[in-house]
Amino acid sequence: MPSWVTALGQGRSSGPRMASNACCCCPAAVQRRLPILAWLPSYSLQWLKMDFIAGLSVGLTAIPQALAYAEVAGLPPQYGLYSAFMGCFVYFFLGTSRDVTLGPTAIMSLLVSFYTFHEPAYAVLLAFLSGCIQLAMGVLHLGFLLDFISCPVINGFTSAATVTIGFGQIKNLLGLQNIPRQFFLQVYHTFLRIPETRVGDAILGLVCMLLLLVLKLMRDHVPPIHPEMPLGVRLSHGLVWSATTARNALVVSFAALVAYSFEVTGYQPFILTGETAEGLPPVRTPPFSVTTANGTISFTEMVQDMGAGLAVVPLVGLLESIAVAKAFASQNNYRIDANQELLAIGLTNVLGSFVFSYPVTGSHPCCCAPAGVLVLLSLDYLTSLFYYIPKSALAAVIIMAVAPLFDTKIFRTLWRVKRLDLLPLCVTFLLCFWEVQYGILAGALVSLLMLLHSAARPETKVSEGPVLVLQPASGLSFPAMEALREEILSRALEVSPPRCLVLECTHVCSIDYTVVLGLGELLQDFQKQGVALAFVGLQVPVLRVLLSADLKGFQSFSTLEEAEKHLRQEPGAQPYNVREDAIPDPKVTLLKA
Repeated sequence: MPSWVTALGQGRSSGPRMASNACCCCPAAVQRRLPILAWLPSYSLQWLKMDFIAGLSVGLTAIPQALAYAEVAGLPPQYGLYSAFMGCFVYFFLGTSRDVTLGPTAIMSLLVSFYTFHEPAYAVLLAFLSGCIQLAMGVLHLGFLLDFISCPVINGFTSAATVTIGFGQIKNLLGLQNIPRQFFLQVYHTFLRIPETRVGDAILGLVCMLLLLVLKLMRDHVPPIHPEMPLGVRLSHGLVWSATTARNALVVSFAALVAYSFEVTGYQPFILTGETAEGLPPVRTPPFSVTTANGTISFTEMVQDMGAGLAVVPLVGLLESIAVAKAFASQNNYRIDANQELLAIGLTNVLGSFVFSYPVTGSHPCCCAPAGVLVLLSLDYLTSLFYYIPKSALAAVIIMAVAPLFDTKIFRTLWRVKRLDLLPLCVTFLLCFWEVQYGILAGALVSLLMLLHSAARPETKVSEGPVLVLQPASGLSFPAMEALREEILSRALEVSPPRCLVLECTHVCSIDYTVVLGLGELLQDFQKQGVALAFVGLQVPVLRVLLSADLKGFQSFSTLEEAEKHLRQEPGAQPYNVREDAIPDPKVTLLKA
């Protein structure tokens, strides 16, 4: 772990939240928009050496992954590198997570391939428009909208994307060509053409996967470095950590060296990456039209062609980035600012579109600036060497990168915790193989219907005794009023003889006009039957509303015992008999407490 994380964590999470009426130009507000100003003053130069080494290791990981993700996106390999450096610099200044940065990812690359038809111009324009949408959401503080996408939906989409991406690389791992990209056709044609497997590609791909797995296991078991360790031990541990962190670069370099050795002999058993455009990308405005052999495609037509991608890509980008950042923040005891993350991602995509980047999101572990510099250097000096990288090696990198995203434990956990949550997960998972937007939309809709059902049909706890006691287990809102009315009528008034009832409202923190009307009708029904309906445990705001409504026969008691005594006509229990203006202000009560 880079040593500057301590200063970063202190600077980003220790200060109090800015008051809502604070000046937008005051130091606290500027620090909130530029988090680097919070942690940089406490950064120690003693950490620079380790951060530089970590940055090189991360950069060596990012370069082969970027080349591989461009393949997933259906774009030339250089577009993966174009997308890998801008986020490193922007997030260095604007990001609130100390453990991630922004760059191309497998899931985002998959979405780009769905919505841009493997056309670079569409991919770059999608990055620009996605960035604008994300920036607008950040400025308007709409980060809370992401809370309406439930974890089962996210897990369902992620698992489906993992299967799609992983299986999509089987063709490269086996050296198969001309395989359709549509998932179901891809599965069919891959199995149909297994006899055409190129032995060289298959062996090299499997060897690369094995090497990546071994290096990952070594990385996971490297013991932490302590200052009291001998210098030689610390150096050896640091070397192992750097080598295993940069395992993608080591394995891809090994595969390229093997391929080059065969090239020298005049025999090439592998399918190679081929030519990669040399040099840094030119700085240009995003393409707002495309000229083809059949004429010019206007900006409006391009937007129509991308369709739902303009909503899915920004949304999934935010979900993926914030989910990853929150996971690291939870593990390392700090907090992130979702709206600030929106601004960082949006600005990265907007600026990235000027250097031919496709949409990016939360990516590899963060050592931003050194990794970004290394990617730029590779574009300027190493692109000729990328020619010899076998596609089977890049396929191994992708498969090993996405495999951990498939969470097999989530199914068992949901079965044990709440089986109904398996429904949105499975709906999302299955429909995402058809169309991503339909899977996410259907999963979110199922989650919303489950939420509305729980609000409309809340559970109630019933206690039988001399007096019937009914307690809503959650809040009480207008969709739930009819169900509550039917249950009260069936248990208290539609029996012989009719029974008095106590409505225990401890969990009811607010009510609306529909609920007030329904309670008024219930009070009238009870009076007609010659029995009483009493209320217990009303919170101050709810009591204020009910008194304001001037409901006939309304009785409220502070405790259940008093209500039961009153309903049994015992002395010593009196209902509240107060005016509305005599109810204490809840804000004042809290301040006094």
